[in-house]
Order: sequence, then structure tokens, then C-alpha cells
Amino acid sequence: MFTGIVEQVADVVSVEDNGTGNRLVLAGGTLGDVPVGASISVNGVCLTAVEAGDGQLSVDIVPETLARSTLGSLLPGGRVNIERPMRADGRFDGHIVQGHVDGVGTVREVIVGGGGVVMRVDAPEESMPYVVEKGSITIDGVSLTVAGLSEGGFEVALIPHTLDVTTLGLLKPGDTVNLEMDVLAKYVERLLRSRE
Repeated sequence: MFTGIVEQVADVVSVEDNGTGNRLVLAGGTLGDVPVGASISVNGVCLTAVEAGDGQLSVDIVPETLARSTLGSLLPGGRVNIERPMRADGRFDGHIVQGHVDGVGTVREVIVGGGGVVMRVDAPEESMPYVVEKGSITIDGVSLTVAGLSEGGFEVALIPHTLDVTTLGLLKPGDTVNLEMDVLAKYVERLLRSRE
């Protein structure tokens, strides 16, 4: 489980077809210290470390994940948000994030002003019932609060700190992002549907 509080931004060193999907090699910060077999969130997708050392980390991405996320579009030289799993004795910041992408959204508009940025994102229709104003949402692994709803999408307000320490400050209209809806909303819907 993750919290959506990005620990670092890593560089994409290489992306190679490994015969069963893609092998992604990342570099930066403490990535070489992540133990093999550990879970790690890469742009909001829970993956498993398969090699680590010398400041680099490798993960394998299976076709199912490539089809349901933006990870298939990563190229060498790109940057990704990284978070290690939450420790049981750690402080719980952000919100409950599983690293299970619900859909891919598209940045509709980026409005700069007032000391921050408002980002409007179009979301898949099937995801929108889980999006509520002032509720939680994860964009590329970053825990955010929904600032408003619109036809076919939502908006979030991004403070300068978030823009500086994540990849969200690099996004522009037309870019695609991984979306994970609040898991609590999904459980509530499932429970209510089972009582019909």
C-alpha cells in the first residue's frame, strides 16, 4: 500500500522488450537500495523490483499493465514519480493508494496563476462516479484533492511544492496520466450494489 506522497523523481534509463512485456530501468536517489522483490510505485503503478544496485532499479511491466496504464509510452530520458510502500509504523500522509490504475486520463488544460496551477483532466466515463469534489484522487502516483468537477472530468489545484517535487509540473495539454480513484468509494459502491 502507498500514500501518494512521492519520495523522488527518477530518470528513465532504458525501456526494453523482455519477451513478456517491458523491462524498465530507472536511476536516481536511493533506488539502488530498494531490495529485489520489493514493491515500488512508478507513476502510480505498483511494480516489483527485479534488479537493484549502483543507484539503479529495474522493474518488469507485463502486457496487462502496459495496456491499462501510461507506462508503455515511457522513453529513455523521461521522468517518473517514485514511492516506496508505506511502513506499518510510518506516518499516514496522503490517502490510501493501492497502485492499481483505474484508467488513463488526458490533461485538458493547465492554468497558471495565483501562486499555483489548476489542472483540468478528462477521465474515462466509468471512473467518474468515484470522483467527488473535495475527495481524493491519484494522478501519476500523486495524492491530490479534487477541486471541482466538469463534464467528463475534474480539476485539481497544484501548489508550487507539488510542481517542484513531482512530474506534474512537466505536464501539458494532451498528455496522458495514470488515474487511481479512491478505493473507499469503490468499496462503498460494491457494498451498496450487493444490497440491491
